[in-house]
Amino acid sequence: MTAFEGHPVVPSGRPVSLVESPAAVVRGLRRSYGSRTVIDDLDLTIGQSEIVALVGKSGCGKTTLLRTLAGLDVPQRGVVEVPVARSVAFQEPRLLPWLKVWRNVGIGMANSDRRQRALEMLREVGLKSHADAWPLTLSGGEAQRVALARALVREPELLLLDEPFGALDAFTRMQMHELVRQLHRRHRPAILLVTHDVDEALLLADRVITLQEGRVGLQVQTAGLFIDRLDPAFERARSGILASLGVEQSTRS
Repeated sequence: MTAFEGHPVVPSGRPVSLVESPAAVVRGLRRSYGSRTVIDDLDLTIGQSEIVALVGKSGCGKTTLLRTLAGLDVPQRGVVEVPVARSVAFQEPRLLPWLKVWRNVGIGMANSDRRQRALEMLREVGLKSHADAWPLTLSGGEAQRVALARALVREPELLLLDEPFGALDAFTRMQMHELVRQLHRRHRPAILLVTHDVDEALLLADRVITLQEGRVGLQVQTAGLFIDRLDPAFERARSGILASLGVEQSTRS
């Protein structure tokens, strides 16, 4: 049975539509900073092993929601239920430069099997040969792989990704997308991906959600919707998401 923890906040009393075996449940969530309300009466359910991508304009509350699910931000109202086993990967790898790569992956773990488990995870991300390297010798893509290894080494039930590929070049980003797919197939965590890239959201997620005025807006189920970027259904979904965000026309680079 999944161990859950909930934030001790005032429940809104609103019902939530649950998927089977949810990995995370949010009901009536509200978060304000001063007079500015960032999240307002938001409901969201993430199923076990489901990949959900959250897109929206800057300042719409995407990162606030992710930080709330991570336990880094406390809501003012609502119910948040998440598994105890969860981890986060941010846009910056946030590696400790004074620790070698394998120690960054295994940080906080018991000493008895820390190195072995760190090496196994580094092998999965293709960096076992870099285990004894210093973080400053890594490329941007390599550092982000280490960050993913660190996030997955404890086998989380919920993996939170806060624009982890935003600072990477296009080719490296494509490689990271394939790596995330492979790691998800092996470990099967539920994933919440925060991104500004609609194409990335559509290609990686089972469900794409827009966040508008602090609430869930458009939701698009992507599983089985299209084959690849050349499928007309992909472009229709992309255009619909952009239109919901107020972008009526766009030009691909």
